[in-house]
Amino acid sequence: MYDFLLGGKDNFAADREAAAEALKVNPNAATAPLQNRAFLRRAVRHLAAEAGVRQFLDIGTGLPTSPNVHEVAQSAVPTSRIVYVDNDPIVLTHARALLDSTPEGRTAYVDGDLLDVEAILAAPELRSTLDLSQPVALLLFAILHFVEDDEAAYGIVERLMSALPSGSYLVLSHTTADFEPESWGRFVQVMRARGIPTRLRDQQEVARFFTGLDLADPGVVPILRWRPERDEPQTDAQAALYGGLARKP
Repeated sequence: MYDFLLGGKDNFAADREAAAEALKVNPNAATAPLQNRAFLRRAVRHLAAEAGVRQFLDIGTGLPTSPNVHEVAQSAVPTSRIVYVDNDPIVLTHARALLDSTPEGRTAYVDGDLLDVEAILAAPELRSTLDLSQPVALLLFAILHFVEDDEAAYGIVERLMSALPSGSYLVLSHTTADFEPESWGRFVQVMRARGIPTRLRDQQEVARFFTGLDLADPGVVPILRWRPERDEPQTDAQAALYGGLARKP
């Protein structure tokens, strides 16, 4: 569905049908993925070019849609190393075929589920690519809203960050119903009816994921407001995601 909403070609009829149904109840579901991708580019570029991060762990990768994390990071620092994680075999097949690293850097792919943190961290592909004694940027773009249980969602982030050393970063984006509760409420109903768990969180709930970390300016804000590179014609209601970036002290 995400690939379809981004204008990609790697999707199935069931994806297109689900997306069409979601758009009927909430047309802004088409805008949010595009702005989420723009937030990804800005955040990863900041981490590589300004914060000095050389290692990235991207969980919930989704189908490759250029520019991908490694393209953004390696365009700034060619030696950057990136591990992509997803639990969809089709995503992993596409990733292995399409995501090529620079000669100086590395990319790897882990077949893993966000709910099984320990398996992700123990994966040989991750261990052979990333040095967990050195800072890592954990990227959780538009994935935590698929974890309905709050205790599980916050616990996942806490366990992942606890495995990373001081100087590591957390970046995440999360869909919210703060701006249009009725239309996004209908969107959640459509998702759940198709067997997709969905839990939208407000700004305070999203900020809780960064507990104990040092938030970079401007904090947890609508993604259009996170270090914009230009004036966007869309509104916060159309983007409908909060985003933030923080460093582990």
